[in-house]
Amino acid sequence: MKKSAQTALLAVFMMLAVAALIALLAGQGLPRYAGLSLVLWSLLIAVAVQWLVFVHAYYYQTEQFYDLTGAATNIGIVVFGFSLSAATPRDYLLLACIVIWALRLGAFLFWRVRVDGGDTRFASIKPDFYRFLLTWTLQGMWIFLILLCTLLAMATENPKPLGLMTLFGFACWLLGMVVESIADVQKRLFRAEPSNAGQFIHHGLWAWSRHPNYFGEILLWLGIAIIALPVLSGWMYLGLLSPLFVILLLSKVSGIPLLEASADQRWGNNVRYQHYKAQTPVLIPRRPKLREKTD
Repeated sequence: MKKSAQTALLAVFMMLAVAALIALLAGQGLPRYAGLSLVLWSLLIAVAVQWLVFVHAYYYQTEQFYDLTGAATNIGIVVFGFSLSAATPRDYLLLACIVIWALRLGAFLFWRVRVDGGDTRFASIKPDFYRFLLTWTLQGMWIFLILLCTLLAMATENPKPLGLMTLFGFACWLLGMVVESIADVQKRLFRAEPSNAGQFIHHGLWAWSRHPNYFGEILLWLGIAIIALPVLSGWMYLGLLSPLFVILLLSKVSGIPLLEASADQRWGNNVRYQHYKAQTPVLIPRRPKLREKTD
């Protein structure tokens, strides 16, 4: 076995071990179903579904169903969690927030891959069994961690009435959804225009932030955590790993760093891009400054 394959397998086992530990700790004191807590069941389902679809994806060397599988798994697990909950108003709100987010993002990403004919991120990964397996396992971990806070709130037997904190959390979620959706549409329309081929987008929300879609994604998950927070206690506060994981993933790992490096490689010598980068925040939006007429 090649060293790269050994590294990928080791990463898979380490991720599963860490996720299992989080699930065991966070699920202490929660109801058991066939001997397992809801959060542990969610981990098993998330990974199992990704691995099953991975078999098809590797055999046919396709990534077209990657994002769609992620969205469907998110919806399936949160519906499963809701079915075992006390169905409080908070549970209904969390269910709606997750389902709406997953439907919107999953449909958009699936449509984008279909239109583009593929996802260039997977070009060098698909032929490698172990690296491709690692990628699908990563998606399982992503699903488990982002849903952790929601599932813990649904599993708790400590129902509290909705209050101002819930309203604030919902407002954050709604604003994040709107920002992310508008940013995605603006970028797709920009790229669909032939005259913009090889250019970078710097208007609309993209004049306020270099990554407004990621800002929206982070904001909506912070909103979900705020909605769930009042009913968490003890080890259940591990659910706050959900928004922290999203922030870390997008700002330090696979989101912004990769896109910034790619943009620098393509437009690093472009004076207009240098000006745009110097004047526009990387993530948190800021009102754009007046641009020079030559811009």
